Amino acid sequence: MQNEYLAIYGAFAAAGVALHVFMRRRRERKAAAAHEAATLAGLNEPASLHPVVNASRCIGSGGCVKACPEEALGIVNGRAVLVNAASCIGHGACRAACPVEAITLVFGTERRGVDIPTVSPDFESNVPGIFIAGELGGMGLIRKAAEQGKQAIAAIRRRKAAPGELDVVIVGAGPAGISAGLAAKEHGLRFRLIEQEDSLGGTVSHYPRNKIAMTAPIKLALVGTVRMTAISKERLIAFWNRVVGDTALELHFRERMERVERDGDSFVVHTSAGQWRTRSVLLAIGRRGTPRTLGVAGEDLQKVVYRLVDPEQYAGMAVLVVGGGDSALEAAVAVAAQPNTRVTLSYRGAAFNRVKQANRQALDEAVREGRIDLQLETQVDAITPTEVTLRGAGQPVVLPNEAVIVCAGGILPVALLQQMGIEFQTKHGSA
Repeated sequence: MQNEYLAIYGAFAAAGVALHVFMRRRRERKAAAAHEAATLAGLNEPASLHPVVNASRCIGSGGCVKACPEEALGIVNGRAVLVNAASCIGHGACRAACPVEAITLVFGTERRGVDIPTVSPDFESNVPGIFIAGELGGMGLIRKAAEQGKQAIAAIRRRKAAPGELDVVIVGAGPAGISAGLAAKEHGLRFRLIEQEDSLGGTVSHYPRNKIAMTAPIKLALVGTVRMTAISKERLIAFWNRVVGDTALELHFRERMERVERDGDSFVVHTSAGQWRTRSVLLAIGRRGTPRTLGVAGEDLQKVVYRLVDPEQYAGMAVLVVGGGDSALEAAVAVAAQPNTRVTLSYRGAAFNRVKQANRQALDEAVREGRIDLQLETQVDAITPTEVTLRGAGQPVVLPNEAVIVCAGGILPVALLQQMGIEFQTKHGSA
């Protein structure tokens, strides 16, 4: 009888092992197919901070795969690989989940370098008095960006400001900038916190709706330790708004830094709202930079925006979306889903070469159903309050229009930073 029980248990165990092996191999085949498809579509070249797996150390546990909500990682041939780099947002949850420390977060690849400014351990650039914290300095992780902002203020406190000047101008209202502002307020510094957009949150504010942002417990001045892990974009931005409100932190939205000039041992920061003499400058801007503009007549009209916030606001309107990346396709599809909208998507190229397959399929479906008018190989020639003109190979096309959404990416102000004297290092796959 005992032998019969052992045989039954053995059969169950063997079946369990066989099922595990079958499921693992199926996941590996799926990951390998995703990796191949992303590579063929040109989507496996990471744009920013991303994981690199040490294949000789990786044991293929799959912990990193489970920890990645964007499904950027997969197990192929028993080892973790980046199967869809375009979806990676660099939060580092994969590195924390690896049981053997086989993952390193890096910038750039052998083919594509990424410029990172040179900073000291206290986040001062090579230009004395100009500090850099957060994503621009190579740290996209929310918790660490916030910590960098706080530490930079600790160093700025040692630079005594003269009467009549600010201690610091903080540029950017992402995690690093908000944390720096809280620290400056806690220590009684004279500061001005500016943000070129009309909302806070930094790069997270540009995530698609309900996208998950990964973070960890954050320690903020005036607030204390806040515990959070996986949190949606909306909840994270609501958290930052609550912090700003509860602490009465003063921010100046829609104020863009235009240039910074040295004035003795201090600086004059020129912005779209005025000039500010300050002892120090803290750059806490992201790597998206300033939105890339079209450079056409009428672009300064209020109906022109550079990111989609709420598709529902465009219901019943004639809308032009401009761009050929994922953000443009996602915006066009989302707006076209609203009742009675008339959506035109204009792209200067002949085809979409670097977009996710799901976005391409959604666009194709919307075009077939007549919900989106696709205008390839066209560029915006002019914008008026009631119309837009598209220029292509043939005659210009004039369309009725009530809103324009430009999704043409951003321009990192490298030239502006270099004018300040800030030096950059080009990273080709290093931390």
